Amino acid sequence: MGPRQSATRNVRRPKAATRRFPGALVVVEGIDGSGKSTQLYLLKRWMEIKGYRVHFTEWNSSPIVRSATRRGKKRQSLTPTTFSLLHAADLADRCERQILPLLHGGYIVLADRYIYTAFARDGARGCDPAWIRNLYHFAPVPDLTFYFRAPLDISLNRILIGRPQLKFYEAGMDMRLSVDPVESFKLFQGMIMEQYDLMAESDGFVMMDATLPMDKLQQTMRQIVQTRIDLPRFLPKGGPA
Repeated sequence: MGPRQSATRNVRRPKAATRRFPGALVVVEGIDGSGKSTQLYLLKRWMEIKGYRVHFTEWNSSPIVRSATRRGKKRQSLTPTTFSLLHAADLADRCERQILPLLHGGYIVLADRYIYTAFARDGARGCDPAWIRNLYHFAPVPDLTFYFRAPLDISLNRILIGRPQLKFYEAGMDMRLSVDPVESFKLFQGMIMEQYDLMAESDGFVMMDATLPMDKLQQTMRQIVQTRIDLPRFLPKGGPA
């Protein structure tokens, strides 16, 4: 793991460009089963109830790219490079059609996974870290990135409670780490977690202990958002606080 760690550490963090838009970008990251999606949904509902201008977007949701990704997954034909390029195309489309227009329009954009998912997953699959980061040079740097860190066993149990088996790429079966999907999941997601841990300081993540109770995590998340983002700016004129 030494060479991969060194390569990741030596990649410079993207510098935040001069703000050209009045909106704010809030991101959640973490391995599968960490609970990040639930927490972001709760944050979104809270913001909507408060009356803030907010938009939600999630990984691999571009209608243009999603069908191609689905076909590749079904056939189990995606290589690390093609997987990486498809996800980059997905985010590029959403940036152009959703994220950037809404940031320019003064919205809070909540993203369930962002560029760091690519950095972690593609890096774990062996793609060059500098190449991956350059691939996503078009994406605005988030104002706030929450990293939900959960032990592998807890994440695995959360997934298996909701469905009977692990997905092929989710378990990293394309990496041929193990013929057992559960063992492969632990190995692959463990590699992804190592990538996230390396980025946590260099990319300014807010670390969240995903083993804490759901209400405690949500309360902490709201407090941090209120501290780091000027929320009243995102209320309609004369709207409720």
